[in-house]
Amino acid sequence: MFSQRHLLDIESLSREDIVTVLDLAERFREISERPIKKVPTLRGKTVVNLFMEPSTRTRSSFEVAEKRMSADSLNFSASGSATKKGETLLDTVRNLQAMAPDFIVIRHAYAGAPHFIARHVDAAVINAGDGAHAHPTQALLDCATIREHKGPLDGLEIAIVGDIAHSRVARSDIFAFTKLGANVRLSGPRTMIPRHVEALGVRVEPTVEAALEGADVVMTLRIQAERQGGLCLFPSTREYARTFGINHQRLALAKPDAIVMHPGPINRGVEMTPEVADSERSVILSQVTHGVAVRMAVLFLLAGSPPVE
Repeated sequence: MFSQRHLLDIESLSREDIVTVLDLAERFREISERPIKKVPTLRGKTVVNLFMEPSTRTRSSFEVAEKRMSADSLNFSASGSATKKGETLLDTVRNLQAMAPDFIVIRHAYAGAPHFIARHVDAAVINAGDGAHAHPTQALLDCATIREHKGPLDGLEIAIVGDIAHSRVARSDIFAFTKLGANVRLSGPRTMIPRHVEALGVRVEPTVEAALEGADVVMTLRIQAERQGGLCLFPSTREYARTFGINHQRLALAKPDAIVMHPGPINRGVEMTPEVADSERSVILSQVTHGVAVRMAVLFLLAGSPPVE
């Protein structure tokens, strides 16, 4: 059972909802390994991909997921939409709704945009990232990746390092990881750590070394310069890399079998060294693989589809 009509954030999901998505995504991964990577599960369904911010992994992942489930896709971007001519988001969405889509997948620069749209359309709305607020499918694919490599998240020590304050991935990951029983530690420049974030059930460590000590999972985040309003929140990228960048010496503080993750895109030499990004402990490409399966599972559940063929 899945209790949601839309997927807008992780906070709205129960632990059971998250596990349902992850269990189903494991089944959908098998489809990606077939010679013919296609099932008729969403044949006749229409998905509108409305991306008002740049995206590579998320957008292409949704498009692949839709095609593998035989759905019809319509792809819109900010540069090719009437918003450039002054049309409001509500008018854009109402015009799309008039075409009777079954799903609207939206990425937007403003927090709350998917929630706003969900109140005005009949289609199921999937949040593909809204401002610094939420990125639920990223959090779900991160959980799926961890489950594959480390088993259940209960009791795992997960370190998240980087720009916590401006990261929608960090926010969604924190909710997902803690709902599944993991212990989450945060580290980053104090200017990038939200005040009172401990209220979310996490621990803020004073140094990156303390955050990495004994960790099972190391998640690094990109510096969200586009969301910082031109503020200078750290001296330089060189100083950031020296203080918070993940290299082999720092990674040695984590458990010997710890995995390294990153939602992408990676700034090599800043958040982590190329040697760490390309090491056997890196599961960054595994995250991409799980992204397709997780998004297939989300589409399936929101469609109320019959069993996978």
